[in-house]
Amino acid sequence: MGKKGVYSSKASKRSKYQRKYNSTPTQNKRRSNRNKARRAATKAYGKSRVAGKDIHHKDGNPNNNKKSNLAVQSVKRNRSNNKRRKSAKKTK
Repeated sequence: MGKKGVYSSKASKRSKYQRKYNSTPTQNKRRSNRNKARRAATKAYGKSRVAGKDIHHKDGNPNNNKKSNLAVQSVKRNRSNNKRRKSAKKTK
């Protein structure tokens, strides 16, 4: 692996864009909040129950990591819920 911010000449446009996007302060904060939610759920429900699952935010706010707002769901169910929520917002 090379120096930070220096890309291989073989790297695709997509991977260069993805690295640049993932290093933005906004994206770092979002990733940090997702990790906080996972740690909170692991602490509340146990490591074995959270393994391989997604953490669902009941109110749709990923910054609200209170135990009462977090639920453990399968990846398929959580991501389909999020799609439905987004499509409902568009129709309003």
